[in-house]
Amino acid sequence: MSETLTALVERRSIRNFKQDQLTDKDLHTILEAGQFAPTARNEQLRHFTVVQNKELLRKIDAVLQVVFQSSGNPLLEERAKAENFSAFYHAPTLIIVSVDEKAIAPQSDGSLALGNLFLAAHALGIGSVWIHSLRSLFDSAEGRELNKELGIPAGYTIVGSGAFGYNAGPAPAAAPRRQGTITILK
Repeated sequence: MSETLTALVERRSIRNFKQDQLTDKDLHTILEAGQFAPTARNEQLRHFTVVQNKELLRKIDAVLQVVFQSSGNPLLEERAKAENFSAFYHAPTLIIVSVDEKAIAPQSDGSLALGNLFLAAHALGIGSVWIHSLRSLFDSAEGRELNKELGIPAGYTIVGSGAFGYNAGPAPAAAPRRQGTITILK
């Protein structure tokens, strides 16, 4: 099997990170992979916001903790009660992908970029996990102000984000793949 196919099959979501920061070289390699993800009609209307500042990461967590507490989702509400709460599992790097709302396919364009970021990180021996909750930063006045501080361009919406860092433990085993999800018509 090729290295690419092996990476596709072996990559796992990591939720336990060392506090060592990514090297600039690794970060730029990951971001370049994200920039080369396909977009509808090659619009390339994505924006990548990298947060490595610990104080800003704590500020994002504080806003998201309030969002989780009032979400109406019992799992998120319970998670928000954790003494050491972190929506992104205390990863040292958070990469937020936002896309121009007027793009032809903003959700697809941003999701493909995130997939490339995760695969590039895996190829470099760096752990990652999709963090969907940052999309909720548009739902409150405090969150919208934080979006400005994060440099999310006007008219762009957050598609998702990823937490990145060096694994602090073994990668989890793959869950069994769901059956009955493929139809082949010849």
